[in-house]
Amino acid sequence: MLPSMAAPIAYTGTYTALVTPFRAGGEIDVDALDRLVEEQIEGGITGLVPCGTTGETPCLSSDEQLKVIRRVAEVAKGRAPVIAGTGSNNTDKTIAQSRAALEAGADAVMVVMPYYNKPSQAGMKAHVLAIASAIDAEVVLYNIPGRSVVDLAADTLEAICEAAPNVVAIKDATGNVVRCQETKRRLGDRIKVMSGDDGLTVGMMACGAGGVISVTGNVLPQRVSEVTSKMAAGDLDGALEAHLKLLPLHAAMFVEPNPAPAKAALHLRGKMERVVRLPMVEASDETTSRLKQLLTDLGEL
Repeated sequence: MLPSMAAPIAYTGTYTALVTPFRAGGEIDVDALDRLVEEQIEGGITGLVPCGTTGETPCLSSDEQLKVIRRVAEVAKGRAPVIAGTGSNNTDKTIAQSRAALEAGADAVMVVMPYYNKPSQAGMKAHVLAIASAIDAEVVLYNIPGRSVVDLAADTLEAICEAAPNVVAIKDATGNVVRCQETKRRLGDRIKVMSGDDGLTVGMMACGAGGVISVTGNVLPQRVSEVTSKMAAGDLDGALEAHLKLLPLHAAMFVEPNPAPAKAALHLRGKMERVVRLPMVEASDETTSRLKQLLTDLGEL
């Protein structure tokens, strides 16, 4: 039996898309994961998102994915909501993974739009509705056309929201602030929008987004949280000042495929090994040097 739906999650502030730490031999580094979660919460992070793209989920076995989700939930101990990435391009598999994640302690699930098999808008709608109707928990949609190729249209999102009350938020990684505006124009408070791009956090929040699902939050949780906290408090000048200081680091997180730069930055800060799993490769020396200089300039090394 799945637990009854938990109290609604705010979807405001900074939620970190957690990396999955690995030891040199390739196994999950549970100790480093524990430390990462604690440092996130101490740094003011609002929520935790394990097993998204940043968590290298395509390279985790199903058992490993559940191990990570369970461990994050156990360490968080209710201090921050856990939104588990469970999406795939297989609807039945996504339902099974979502149920398992909730049983493992997740508070909600995040479902990416199906990649590679390129479903139509009708297919994406049917995919989401099948998942939402199969679980008793909140569902966060993840629209990232650059990775999944397909783009969840505003019309389709509106139709999903009409039919599925437990679809409550969307991670918008379209890179398009206009999309955020259109979502808010159509749906208002019916659905929370979370920026899927650290570099657009201020712009997206100015257009109605509640916050960001962040990669950089892994490395500097307190600084990223400061930006969303200031925006929520109406301190645009303060938020923009803090945000612009981080902008070069946000960009550096993606000069090579994510999460290699994030893990390199965490390694520079002594938090974990820089190991990623194939087909990902570790950040180059050039990128690592760039990250070292940026963190030094920020006073974080």
